Amino acid sequence: MHIRSLKFAAPLSMYFLSFYAFLHTGWTIALPLIYTFMFIPLFELVFPAASGNLSEAEEQVAKNDRLYDLWLYIMVPLQYVALYFFLVTLKDPALSGLELTGRIIAMGLLCGTFGINVGHELGHRKNLYERNLAKLLLLTSLYMHFYIEHNKGHHKNVSTHEDPSSARKGEPVYFFYCRSVLMGFLSAWKIAADEQRKNGKPVWHISNQMIQFQCLQLLLVMGILIFFGSLAMLCFLAAAALGILLLETVNYIEHYGLERKKTEKGYERAMPEHSWNSSHILGRLMLFELSRHSDHHYLASRKYQVLRHHDSAPQMPTGYPGMLLLSLIPPIWFGIMHKRIEAYHQRMAASN
Repeated sequence: MHIRSLKFAAPLSMYFLSFYAFLHTGWTIALPLIYTFMFIPLFELVFPAASGNLSEAEEQVAKNDRLYDLWLYIMVPLQYVALYFFLVTLKDPALSGLELTGRIIAMGLLCGTFGINVGHELGHRKNLYERNLAKLLLLTSLYMHFYIEHNKGHHKNVSTHEDPSSARKGEPVYFFYCRSVLMGFLSAWKIAADEQRKNGKPVWHISNQMIQFQCLQLLLVMGILIFFGSLAMLCFLAAAALGILLLETVNYIEHYGLERKKTEKGYERAMPEHSWNSSHILGRLMLFELSRHSDHHYLASRKYQVLRHHDSAPQMPTGYPGMLLLSLIPPIWFGIMHKRIEAYHQRMAASN
């Protein structure tokens, strides 16, 4: 195993802070939130992005290092352990409203970073067992349809008006939430229904993945209600909703205002310039290189540890956590990003 792979233990810091929040009371229950949206953004403002790429030899070593995969696999049982302790500790009658909210936020951060983000990475893998691990993680965020829509919808239609997960220039993030969540769900239903027809099976049949996913999610919610009570169920639903909003905010910043050209034969191929890129090191480590998003869409089969920086891709001014905060204030977001979009188009025009 290569020493480089050890750096991806970094996401465990978020995990242990969240676990701490489940087991303690007082102001320290806010540590996961402080760490994510104060410490990391400040760190990434001070330290420059790391835009270097691995050499071909280093890439080969990284591809063969199993620890990169093990970091992803271990997140599955850890996520379920965290969910269990989250639900159990909600029974504490001494919890104040703020402490309860703090625990929900901590679980919501895990739903977004472990449940959906790691599920996203594993969902792109070729091995069936890895894709099943992805579904297990997405289940903890009640967002299993993402497995269908992201792989068979988003990657096909990215940076076009046909993609509900690509934000349009001038669209506030709060409007985007409504469109992306609803239309993404409907798109997944359409994709699954088309696959059923293609395979000669009825749409309303248990072999339909969307029906399977909804049944699994309903079973999980009902199981929590039965074994942990109604308060725990409501808190879990709130945490899952936070995880979903975290994902959708990431979707918003990743392709904001970027569009692929439409030709007579369809849309041009998705290239690095159709995704916003960030090579800020701490955000890269915490999200398993998700912020090197341009290369991910250019070649979706590439594993996270060998994703590359592209100079041709539009670059975010800071890392993902800071950009998420900026996106929540539309006037500031528009002021920063519209200038960047214009400058990027001018640079591309000058280079052509």
